[in-house]
Amino acid sequence: MFSFFFTFIFSAVLTLLIVRMARRHKTAMDSDLSGVQKVHTRPVPRIGGLAIFLSVVVSGAIVAARLPQFAPIVWGLLLCSAFAFGGGIVEDFTRRVSPKWRLLLAMVAALLGFFLVDARIVHIDLVSFDWKIDFIWLALPLTVLAVACIVNAINLIDGFNGLASVVTIFMLLSLAYVALQVNDSFVLTMSLIVAGGAAGFLVWNYPAGMIFLGDGGAYFLGFMLAELAVMLVARNPQVSAWYAALLLIYPGFETVFSVYRRVFLRGRSPGLPDGIHLHSLIFRRLVQWAIGGRDARALTKRNSLTSPYLWLLSLLAVIPATLFWRQAPLLILFCVLFVVVYVWLYGRIVQFRSPRWLVLNQRKKRSAKNLPHRQPAHPRRPPSPRPPVEDEMPPSATKQPRV
Repeated sequence: MFSFFFTFIFSAVLTLLIVRMARRHKTAMDSDLSGVQKVHTRPVPRIGGLAIFLSVVVSGAIVAARLPQFAPIVWGLLLCSAFAFGGGIVEDFTRRVSPKWRLLLAMVAALLGFFLVDARIVHIDLVSFDWKIDFIWLALPLTVLAVACIVNAINLIDGFNGLASVVTIFMLLSLAYVALQVNDSFVLTMSLIVAGGAAGFLVWNYPAGMIFLGDGGAYFLGFMLAELAVMLVARNPQVSAWYAALLLIYPGFETVFSVYRRVFLRGRSPGLPDGIHLHSLIFRRLVQWAIGGRDARALTKRNSLTSPYLWLLSLLAVIPATLFWRQAPLLILFCVLFVVVYVWLYGRIVQFRSPRWLVLNQRKKRSAKNLPHRQPAHPRRPPSPRPPVEDEMPPSATKQPRV
């Protein structure tokens, strides 16, 4: 726990310094407020990942000095992560690194991790037997693709204050718990260090959004999360491979579903951003009508109320994965249940049939307090809601097949 609290404090202080420096020098500010995924009203620094990366490097150096047996693997893992982080942080400062190059650098980082720290997929648990992957020509591409997918997935869900960082913290704490059960001190220590770095950043990111994670932070957290999950399963045969699959299923399935939606349903490139991710729909169709208003204060409040929906959704996978980390049949069952719940929820929201128990009623309660004790004989009809924009319209209105 010392590693967690030290990294937390160091990251929190460093993040505050970066916020002040970026505002003073107008450096790496997210000033584009017109994008389909933009939900803030003022320029915000987008280099929060720099504080997380530096705090993890400092804490990792301390661990390597105190525990020399961990030094080679600590420095090897940090060296690999620098490639994934580097592509993202350069994009945060320059806006000139394309998604293809960032994804390529993430794959290079996974390739180096395969050889330097033995972060490789070596077995896949099936219901009746455990299939060992002894061929490097199969294990290598499978590992690289899996790690790159998770790296990109964390960046994909980084759309609202506290969303990607809290989801990542949940998963890292689960990895630390399972590592403790199997006495894997390295995965336990590194999971707590990365979680502490993300928590220190979270202090200034949620709920006010004083700084954003940025591509560098999202790619770094995604890479460390994926590598530690792969290493935990590879180093401890008693941990089911389906534990890692269920633990990471929310960002992973969000990526797969987004590619399917963009390519097969909308006929667009999978790399083009859109405003109909699950978190975007929750922001527009569940939280917006509860809070109302278009001013900066209302928008910030709506932003901060969106993330808890996705936190709870991620816990539907993280909690059973943590409880049943060695029982493959149960883990497979929960993977299927999560996919069903996700698709059902997305389909209901995108078709304007959101479950009522998900919709906040703060606006109704606020207006009820201002009503007079005696109601008028003919109450005025409430104004009809504004027409939805194209990304908010049901599939039938845009001649698209239903989800």
